[in-house]
Amino acid sequence: MEPNHEQISVSRQCKLLGLNRSSFYRKGAVKQEPPGLEELVIEQYLRTPYYGARRISAWLKRRGIKVGRKKARSLMKQLGLKAISPGPDTSKPSPEHRIYPYLLRGVKVTHKNQVWSTDITYIRLPQGFLYLTAVIDWHSRYVLSWRLSNTLDTGFCIEALEEAFKQGRPEIFNTDQGSQFTSEAFTGVLKKQGIQISMDGRGRATDNAKVERLWRSVKYEEVLLKGYQNVKELKEGLKLYFQHYNEERPHQALGYQTPEEVHFNHPSLKAG
Repeated sequence: MEPNHEQISVSRQCKLLGLNRSSFYRKGAVKQEPPGLEELVIEQYLRTPYYGARRISAWLKRRGIKVGRKKARSLMKQLGLKAISPGPDTSKPSPEHRIYPYLLRGVKVTHKNQVWSTDITYIRLPQGFLYLTAVIDWHSRYVLSWRLSNTLDTGFCIEALEEAFKQGRPEIFNTDQGSQFTSEAFTGVLKKQGIQISMDGRGRATDNAKVERLWRSVKYEEVLLKGYQNVKELKEGLKLYFQHYNEERPHQALGYQTPEEVHFNHPSLKAG
């Protein structure tokens, strides 16, 4: 509700929302969510997937946003977010969520299929959120595959991984500690292929910086410019964008070559 809206009166707003006009004037009758609350919760969850409703509530309060545990739990459920947690025996880590060491500190990446990486980000549409995952080759920045989902289930991440396998196999596969990537369902696919598993240190986004840069490019060069209204439009737009990203967009880190030129070793162009 906006009491001072220039074009829509309080009466009209109440009618549109199905509220009794008199109830609007009672203190606390209409509560507004802080702007961007859902985005904040998703961003923090993707950084710290082990945060449950209590920690999310405490984190928000430290930012000056008063959201109780019950509200935080309701919001996480609405967004499809579930914290990583141990099983019934709380003295032992859950075998479904084994954390692997980070293998890439000090490692020089010199060729394609040496290191692949993946991550998840979110995209807001008028009717809610979608989650985007992608698999990228560290050497060439080539996007090997991507998938969209309306939930954070592991399935769409595995689909993207298996799609990427159609183009090869990496020596090392790096992820963050998100529940999708620490699950036995996901790591089992990698182990079956004999691929070394590497995971970012907790809270160290810089360990997976190449994927973070990809998300920044996707959002600022595509999603925020286009303002997609539905899932169909978004899928079609992302398909064209990733094609452009791979085949036409030059990268400074690649000597202003495209990921495709470097990944497939174009005979007339070499990576700088």
